[in-house]
Amino acid sequence: MAKYLIKAKYMAEGEKGLLKDGGTGRRAAVQKAVEALGGKLEDFYFAFGEVDAFVIVDAPDAKTAAALSIAVNSVGSVHVETVPLLTCEEMDAACHMHVTYRAPGQ
Repeated sequence: MAKYLIKAKYMAEGEKGLLKDGGTGRRAAVQKAVEALGGKLEDFYFAFGEVDAFVIVDAPDAKTAAALSIAVNSVGSVHVETVPLLTCEEMDAACHMHVTYRAPGQ
């Protein structure tokens, strides 16, 4: 499974839902959605500022993470940005891959 960081920003309707359900209610709803897709909710934290919640999920693959993002964003009460997370070992492997690249204008 791959890990993803989901940054959530609540719109007005989403804030109303948060006030109604509370933080644990929203976490339960996200957990249910993630598990229905074969994933696992690892962490869920609320914040204040530009981002209202940070969520870490394990998803089977990128298309599953994309499906979750599309489903949430399509409702309009919450806007999410999904960021793939790499382990240190995955970054080590990426650093050792040979890439042939020509910069623009070179």
